[in-house]
Amino acid sequence: MPTVSNKGKNMPESPIRKLVPYAEKAYKANKTVYHLNIGQPDIKSPEIAMEAVAHHNLEILAYTRSEGSLEYREKIAKYYHQNNIPVEANDIIVTTGGSEALLFAMGSIADVDDEIIIPEPFYANYNGFATASGVKIVPVISNIEDNFALPPISEFEKLITPKTKAILICNPGNPTGYLYSKEEIQTLAEIVKKHDLFLVADEVYREFTYDGYKHYSILEEESMAENGIIIDSVSKRYSMCGARIGCLVSKNKQVIKTALKFAQARLSPPTFAQIASEAALQTPQSYFDEVITEYQDRRNTLVAALKAIPGVKVGEPKGAFYCIVELPVKNSDAFAQWLLEDFDDNGETIMVAPAAGFYSSSGVGLNQVRIAYVLKKESLVRAVEILKIALQKYKD
Repeated sequence: MPTVSNKGKNMPESPIRKLVPYAEKAYKANKTVYHLNIGQPDIKSPEIAMEAVAHHNLEILAYTRSEGSLEYREKIAKYYHQNNIPVEANDIIVTTGGSEALLFAMGSIADVDDEIIIPEPFYANYNGFATASGVKIVPVISNIEDNFALPPISEFEKLITPKTKAILICNPGNPTGYLYSKEEIQTLAEIVKKHDLFLVADEVYREFTYDGYKHYSILEEESMAENGIIIDSVSKRYSMCGARIGCLVSKNKQVIKTALKFAQARLSPPTFAQIASEAALQTPQSYFDEVITEYQDRRNTLVAALKAIPGVKVGEPKGAFYCIVELPVKNSDAFAQWLLEDFDDNGETIMVAPAAGFYSSSGVGLNQVRIAYVLKKESLVRAVEILKIALQKYKD
């Protein structure tokens, strides 16, 4: 009998999606499920983007350039200039979501068994992308007690080996909501320049920062022209997750030239989605102002409610729309499954993402979950009430 690859066997399941079969069973049992597990915003996509697709004038749905249409890339570059990021269209490769941009980045800068240092917890699919690329993740652990702050430089430097190719961060962070300060970005810049590494920054949540804090991009640092790679996406910025459009951005010409070969191998990014994404760039600032105010209110509501539950600890997010929550349970995987299979309160339950999948270190995060506050405030209040009742009834 033929067998599947070891790479396939080692590919991790998504902690965000692996519980879907249990949620489907809950639906069939007529339970209402509050989805706290996935970063799918309930905010409407910009009307201008939807209209652009509805009223297109294409007669042939043809390939675009492998790096994305020139018109779209020129408009992306203009967007970056407005955000103090001095890049041009030729520094940008349009990708099928930020996911493909991450795969292109790993494939362009690292060979099999090379290492990338990542502060953890981190976006769970980094584990999957690394496995697919044959790359080893070397974690630097941050802690909920420190609100997931950047570990000291010494923690990074003692992990650097001849196999190290890059440091990868998510800023603002998924799953923690941690926002790196300008000083922390400059510290990371010093490390990668000192050791001749790349700094890869997943900046897809750039717009979503709270409490007066501002996002600082790695490419705002002039010295990062050769070392910096940005990963970006329209998914969360415009609530257009289904468009599957992202981009890889770097002023390093060799990186772009190499990533383009990966882009050519998959032919081109989707045409209709580029049309929608290009139009979305005209979204007025008022859209983001309203969305940010809404997310900040949701965060405040959620965190306050969680802190009121005995035995629960929560990180305070400064950006994105996630938080890590430590629960008084031994195994959040078992707890999350139990919530869907065996528990409800008046026909209602919740779905969370077990946090162990957001680490690469074994045995870490077992009693934590990630919560996405992408529901309206009244739904978040009810969801936390359900969580409190569930914790009172649950037996490890």
